[in-house]
Amino acid sequence: MPSPFPGMDPYLEGSLWTTLHFTLGAEIVRYLAPKLRPKYVALPVERFVMEMSSSIEIRDAAQRQLVTAIEILSPTNKRGEGIEEYLNKRRRILLSTAHLLEIDLLRVGQRAPMQQPLPSAPYFVFLSRANERPITEVWPIALYQPLPTVPVPLLTADKEILLDLQLVFTAAYDLLGYDLIVDYHQPPEIPLSPEEQKWMDEYLPQ
Repeated sequence: MPSPFPGMDPYLEGSLWTTLHFTLGAEIVRYLAPKLRPKYVALPVERFVMEMSSSIEIRDAAQRQLVTAIEILSPTNKRGEGIEEYLNKRRRILLSTAHLLEIDLLRVGQRAPMQQPLPSAPYFVFLSRANERPITEVWPIALYQPLPTVPVPLLTADKEILLDLQLVFTAAYDLLGYDLIVDYHQPPEIPLSPEEQKWMDEYLPQ
């Protein structure tokens, strides 16, 4: 059974986040791999920073050149000592020839720095194309919106592919059976804003 929410499920931002984080990364690899063959591969990358964090690297199969980095932000990336480590990694990517796609499905913590103020939204996707920097494409995502389908740019000579984030999120949700363990009669661990709570109170009974 799918999540009762049309897009990101705020009930998964607390103690269940780690399970979602890694499964979402695996589903993104599973979704992209057939679209990338035979010229590119999608490789999951894991590292330890206070708690484990993960990313996905799209590399040219022949030269193993990093073409696109996909980062699914974790609480570690957005708070405390982990912020600086992530920002250092982010700067290295932005100074390289690789594209950077950042998926931020967490309402709390520090957002990635931007030249212009971000709109008010609980979730975001950011895309920095190597050939268009410092311009960054931004997808703000409201609680009542499905997750977007976003482009994944490749080398200049190749057409970008599309990543359906709602599809991969739903696949991760179904695989882990969150509908069996999440009590939607209780408030989420990470409190909602008053506006979001009002919307949820009206929406969930449906």
